[in-house]
Amino acid sequence: MPHPTDRIRAALCDAAARLIAEDGVTDYALAKRKAVRLLNLPEGTPLPTDDELDDALRAWQAVFQDDEQRERLAHLRQKAVELMQILQDFRPYLTGSVLDGTAGRFAEIDLQLFADSAKEIEIFLLNRGIPYTHETPRNDRAEAVLVVDCDDAVANLVVYPPLDERIAPKGRNGQPRERARIGAVQKLLAGA
Repeated sequence: MPHPTDRIRAALCDAAARLIAEDGVTDYALAKRKAVRLLNLPEGTPLPTDDELDDALRAWQAVFQDDEQRERLAHLRQKAVELMQILQDFRPYLTGSVLDGTAGRFAEIDLQLFADSAKEIEIFLLNRGIPYTHETPRNDRAEAVLVVDCDDAVANLVVYPPLDERIAPKGRNGQPRERARIGAVQKLLAGA
């Protein structure tokens, strides 16, 4: 019989996964805190790890959003490839949920770009008539985040200095964040 703590962690994972999949919560820590409140658990309840939440999210999507999630994921990956082709001069990498396969209804495309300055990319976008807005960078290594609306998808273009291409930013779990060049994303699309 599972230990009560294991049942609580599983319930938290399930509730947090539902918040991510159904409500568009993108921050894992926030999803876990909201799950604690939804389940009326006391503050200080041990939270599941991000890896446990990733597994729960994949399971939730497989059960409740299987076809929808697969179609959305393929669509977002195709949009990512199109953008990566346009932005090839800035050595783009796809990261995040669109790459790792957990992208859902509210997922956005995350691309890492490398340029001497964000202005260089802004001028590139302006010259091609591609509108964008600015967002606050999520980490102090990124110079800028330019948000591009691609018809029915949103892409975050995270701009880093050229030397940072050799450094893989850390993900939620402290490990290097997975990222892929256009060829790898095209292979994912072909296999989907």
